[in-house]
Amino acid sequence: MIKPLTTEKAVIKIESENVLTFIVDINKTKDEIKKEIEKLFEVKVEKIRTLIRDNKKYAYVKLKKDFLAIDLATKLGIM
Repeated sequence: MIKPLTTEKAVIKIESENVLTFIVDINKTKDEIKKEIEKLFEVKVEKIRTLIRDNKKYAYVKLKKDFLAIDLATKLGIM
């Protein structure tokens, strides 16, 4: 399960840092998240940071410079 997060902070990260924010399964590793996002959205991931809060796992996915987070956000209906 990968669900995009559409908060104001998430939108600011898309615009300023080329980072998308997702809620992911708490048991997934960073490598599993990376492979799934690259396969689902046909992008290349530079780095993933994760955060667990309130029994939810958030993944901050920084895309490589060739891929714009704003383009993917528009496809997903975030922007």
